[in-house]
Amino acid sequence: MAPGLSVLIPVFNWDVNELVHSLVAQRAAWGGSVEIILFDDGSREEFRAVNRPLAAQPGVRYHELPQNVGRAAIRNQLAAVAQHEWLLLLDNDSRLPDNQFLARYAAARDQARVLIGGTCYEAAPPADAALYLRWLYGQAREARPAAVRQVAPYSQLTINNALIRADIFQQFSLDERLTGYGHEDTKFGVELAGAGVPVLHISNPVLHDGLEPAPIFLQKSEQAVHNLALVFRQDGLGTDSRLLRLALRLHRLGLASATRAALAAIEPRLRRNLLSAKPNLRGFDLLKLHWLLPLL
Repeated sequence: MAPGLSVLIPVFNWDVNELVHSLVAQRAAWGGSVEIILFDDGSREEFRAVNRPLAAQPGVRYHELPQNVGRAAIRNQLAAVAQHEWLLLLDNDSRLPDNQFLARYAAARDQARVLIGGTCYEAAPPADAALYLRWLYGQAREARPAAVRQVAPYSQLTINNALIRADIFQQFSLDERLTGYGHEDTKFGVELAGAGVPVLHISNPVLHDGLEPAPIFLQKSEQAVHNLALVFRQDGLGTDSRLLRLALRLHRLGLASATRAALAAIEPRLRRNLLSAKPNLRGFDLLKLHWLLPLL
């Protein structure tokens, strides 16, 4: 008998009807039992009202948390109530690329206990100029082929679009100290690497549908830098990050203070560029270095 699958989707201020209906339509392709679990993490009432009717779908479980608990904690809670051997972690703003998404995972599930499908973006830039920075970053830094991700399988791991054996996830649950945005998957990947758990990257991407306006993306990116510093200070992790390695090298060479001063001087210009119609991702790297250096 084929193993069962629990699809885990944390929901926050997003209409997940299209995603859930797409998954329901593909359940038979998995070959075993499939449940879809939705936990709303403190969304506004207008989104809860839109998503509540999904509870009437066969095999769909919907639950509303009284307050927001954060990206790591809600995924741990979802995994704790899952009933099946395999967990599929999806972000709520994902869109399935076609009707073969679950079939591809079913075909690959015997090859590893952790499989990462990847993320892709629309080929054409968004019509809304405010979303261009997020699209550009996704295209340039996140939409990587499986063969490229497999070269560094643990540092390329993302918990969006990850198929994981339930026993593995329970053993290496996400760090709930990371309440803000970013790097909960960094620590997860390091722990898998340390335990020698194989990770297989396959070509089965979801489309990232939830592009944030540039000011919000910058705010979330700064939050992610704080989380990167946190996992390094508390656990010594994250050193596979090029940004962190550069910051640590500057500290070792005694150049951190001078670099901070230089970056502080150009920080307003960097922000203006990133909020413009022609953002430069190298400038974005410098801005993140500006955020990180004081935290180490």
